This record gives sequence, structure tokens and C-alpha cells, in this order.
Amino acid sequence: MNYALNKFVIINRNDNRGGAAIASFRLMEALCRAGVDARMIVARKERDDERIAAVAARWPFYRERLDVWLKNGQRRDTLFLLDPATRGVDLACHPWVKEADAIVLGWINQGMLSIADINRLTALGKPLLWVMHDMWNCTGACHYTVDCERYKSTCTACPIIGRNGDDITTATQRRKQALYAQAPIRFVAVSHALAERCRESSLMRNCDITVIANPFPAHEYRWEYLGDDSDDELVLAMGAARLDDPVKGLDTLRDALTLVERHSPALFSRLRLLLFGGIRDKSLLDTLPCRHEYLGMVANPNDVLRRAHVVLSASRFESFGYTLVEGMASGCLAVTTGNGGQRDIVTHRANGYIADDAQGIADGIAWADDARHRITRRQQHDDIAARFGYPAIAARFLELAGR
Repeated sequence: MNYALNKFVIINRNDNRGGAAIASFRLMEALCRAGVDARMIVARKERDDERIAAVAARWPFYRERLDVWLKNGQRRDTLFLLDPATRGVDLACHPWVKEADAIVLGWINQGMLSIADINRLTALGKPLLWVMHDMWNCTGACHYTVDCERYKSTCTACPIIGRNGDDITTATQRRKQALYAQAPIRFVAVSHALAERCRESSLMRNCDITVIANPFPAHEYRWEYLGDDSDDELVLAMGAARLDDPVKGLDTLRDALTLVERHSPALFSRLRLLLFGGIRDKSLLDTLPCRHEYLGMVANPNDVLRRAHVVLSASRFESFGYTLVEGMASGCLAVTTGNGGQRDIVTHRANGYIADDAQGIADGIAWADDARHRITRRQQHDDIAARFGYPAIAARFLELAGR
């Protein structure tokens, strides 16, 4: 450990809402457990924690959204799909920033920090680590490119809002390029898949990128099964902040379950699916062919996942894959698509099954039905603790900051 780095400040828009917020809070916790004075600065504070300070970012947020609205043809459906980082809060004079030995940026969009604000932070001369939770750093202004590859050259004629968006996408790409060219930023990708996307981009192919997974509080998770061991059910679980977000692949899961029903009716009759998280259109759940139970938002995913044998992900892209880590720490086998950070978590046919499509997920469910009798829940938990637990991740951040 580099003991010269005694104080860290982490900047993220929220402290509790969304994957980046949870990851940033957990990083603070991990660093504190490692003996570091770590604190957070946020725009939206929900946790009652004196280590977290809130700053006023409401007006920068509204002014930036107005800018986007005027340039996107005044459409509400794309209002939050692009972030130009033109408005934010100047935190260079914040006392916690001035006292810090190192600065960590997380998800800083929507009025938290502008590119100019980040430039002022880099001018302080402190180690600045920027944790990338999605693709925004390597694109013009979007967070996920889906099938668009313009980020590899010039982000123009954006598929989200067309050529009218050049004032947002192309201009933001140029401002990022200017920042990256002069600022000694140490970028952290939360998965190898995200790092590969960044290195393919015109913006970041020459940037300093290190892969460090999101920290996970494995010590807080129990692995013992809460169901009936004598029951022959195979219980599946799937969770997401928004289950009906197209990126999460609920339609792919439906197709996979239909394939199990068609080709393995005996297995299908034993399936039960637990779903948790947010959803806007609950009618989509009625299209799922197997027995299922929707639990809504849950305070403690561990309580749900300990009732399951398998944690599922059908996502079209995941920067990391927190639900898989949560499920495996709870003792579940993982069945997932491999479109992103899932491959950093799951080793095919060792602690889970990586699928390419709906048929692969169906095959993975059959594999898990057999593997659960060979791979113990305790093994799954201990593997996650060793790779993603607080001590391991805190040590990586301290090493990078002190480099």
C-alpha cells in the first residue's frame, strides 16, 4: 500500500441510485476498510452518511437538458440518451477536493461535472482516476452504441437523433479529445470488454486504461439455500434496474424459455422464475411461458437470490454485470450472454454458462440443472469474494493511484 495516499475523494452524480452510484459507494467503503480516509461528493444524496457531501447541481442539470432539448428536435424520447457535459459544478475549490491526495471520478453526467470542470480538476496536479461504468468516455455523447460504430472514427449523423445532433455528438467528441490530449487521466474500465471498446475508439486508443472490476461486499452475502432441498424445482432468478430495458434482453429470455418448453418438457415443468427490479410495462411478464413471480424492487437481493439455483442475464451488453456477481455470491450458478463484462465474472462450464443466443441460454439452463449437484454454493461464494471482494479491489486502486 502507498501510505502517502491517505485521502481519496470520489465524485459521482448519485450515492445510491443506479449501478455506478452503488459501485462508487462500495469503492469508498473498500478504501475506508483499507485504512484510507475516503469520501464522496454527489449531486443527489440519499444515504445518511457523514462521509458523503451533496452539492447543488439542479440548475446545471436543467440548463444542460434544455440545451439538448433545443438541439434534438424537442423530443422527449431522446432527452436523456445523450450527455454533452457542457454544464456542471466547479469542484476544484471544494474543501474535500483540496484536501484529497487522489481524485476518483465515476458517473459524472447530467449536471454534475462539465468537461471544463474536469479540466480544472486535472490542473490540481493530483492523481485523477476516472472509472468508466459505460461507453460514454469513448463516444461522442451516448452511453451505449448498440450497433453503431461511429465512435471508432467521428460521431456524426447520430443514429439517436440524426445529423441535427452533430452539435452534441461531434462537438462533445472534440472537447473530450482536447481534454484527453492534455490531461494525465488514468482511466479505469470495469471490464475487459469495456476496455476493448474504448481502445477501438478514436478518442481513447492512446489513453491510459486499466481494468479493475467494481468492488463487491462479498462479506455481507450469505450463500446458504433458503428453499427446500428436497424439492425438485430449478429456481431461476433475474434482476435489473429496469427489466424491460431493451438492453436487458427480456425477449431473449422469453425465447430461451420457449425453447426449453419445446425441447425439454420435463425440465420446463420444474422451472420457476423469480424476477426483481423495476419495470414500466408489467404486461411483458405475461409473455413469459414458465411459472414466474415478480417481486418488484427489493432492498436486499441476497434474500431473493438465496431462493434460486441459477442467476440469469440475457443482456445485449453489460459493462460489468453486478447481478451475476450478487447471484454467485449468494451461491447461484450463472447463465448469461457474453456480451461484455460477464466474461470477466463467469468461466464457461466452470462456475456458469456463457451463451451466444436464446438457444445457448436454454442449453445453459439444462447445464445448470446438472451442475448444481457438482458445484457447491459455498464454492461460488468464495470465488467471488477472492476476486471481487473489498480488499482485492481497494489494493488495485491504491496501486494505480500511487503509480
